Amino acid sequence: MKRDHAHLIPDAPALDTRSALERTASAAPDAASERTLEPLAEWLYLAPRWLPTAHAQTIVPALFAQRPAVKYRRERWTTPDGDFIDLDWLAYGADGENHARTAQGERHEAVSPSFDETTPSQNGGSAAAKSAFPDPGAPLFVLFHGLEGNSDSHYARVLMAEAKARGWFGVVPHFRSCGGSMNLLPRFYHLADSAEVDWVLRRLKAQHAGPVIAAGVSLGGNVLLRWLCEQERDAAAILDAAAAISAPLDVHAGGHAISQGFGMVYTRSFLKTLKRKALAKLDQYPGLFDRDAMLAARTLHAFDNAVTAPLHGFRDTNDYWTRATTRPYLPRIAIPTLLLNARNDPFLPGRVLPSAAEVSAAVTLHQPAHGGHVGFMTGPFPGRIDWLSQRVFGYLQTHVRQAKPAHPSPDSEHG
Repeated sequence: MKRDHAHLIPDAPALDTRSALERTASAAPDAASERTLEPLAEWLYLAPRWLPTAHAQTIVPALFAQRPAVKYRRERWTTPDGDFIDLDWLAYGADGENHARTAQGERHEAVSPSFDETTPSQNGGSAAAKSAFPDPGAPLFVLFHGLEGNSDSHYARVLMAEAKARGWFGVVPHFRSCGGSMNLLPRFYHLADSAEVDWVLRRLKAQHAGPVIAAGVSLGGNVLLRWLCEQERDAAAILDAAAAISAPLDVHAGGHAISQGFGMVYTRSFLKTLKRKALAKLDQYPGLFDRDAMLAARTLHAFDNAVTAPLHGFRDTNDYWTRATTRPYLPRIAIPTLLLNARNDPFLPGRVLPSAAEVSAAVTLHQPAHGGHVGFMTGPFPGRIDWLSQRVFGYLQTHVRQAKPAHPSPDSEHG
């Protein structure tokens, strides 16, 4: 999928910020920053006292939180360039079958492992109690995962459980190499991979009868935002609304933050799986990139310089990170979009978060003082991770056109 990255986003036009300024004051890096463009005091986020630091607020939810039970069905799509991606659909029905429309000749298989639907979820009751198949016109929730994430990531399971509780369809498209099988072509995925998102969303929209809603987490949030900025008003023909959670809006600042101090813990975790995949890619394509430089990489900057940039048409890491940074283009977003970023996110310094004057009037900024990176855990020990799903769906629900009831007929079918 060759693209001229220099022309993905044209020069930004002059921005009339009056509408945004009329709706809210500029953000401030203190308690006053806990605000949104919506006057919804109930969305105040307070971190538990037993999670006092940004790193605890990031690591504990990801590794130790009790995750809701979710069952998926897998569908494999062939990409226009002859590769493939795997999509995990939220499963409905007692037999766990997903009735998502499958194009003729495409592979359709169950994801492994599957999860017990009889386990009580954090959204009330058992998942089995909410297994009635939605109306064909119910919203479809599309989730783009983060770096080295997948449909089993803690945020994916809690968001998909909430989609099911509301009677929505749900799907997690995996970026190439993230579905459990190595992709075929000499490429992976990256922070500016908006062409992939464009193809996925257009295909989903073409096959789904109801509204389509999208969210992205971390890297997935950045790619989704890039697509929204490129599409501008045209995005409304595909999506009703969107949400970006803990997106690295300034990639240079984020890359620097996790390349020093305790941030190196996250870097080493990412590099462990990234290097394993890179070695597998070299088995497919010997000499594709500098093996020694890849193995010697101790930071994401070095890894991107050796692997990500050359494989995806960028000159080097600096070129890649500059082109992947979405913050300068946020004034272009034209559909309702929630940007949720904790100001203590160890992956992105709070000082680089945008103010209301730096985004379009369609964007809702929510920048709590705490929450970590895709954390937002609440309650007494051992804590809950459903504040995130409640916040995201609380926003998205208000912007769904022709939303269907949350309790659809069990006799309904998709497609």
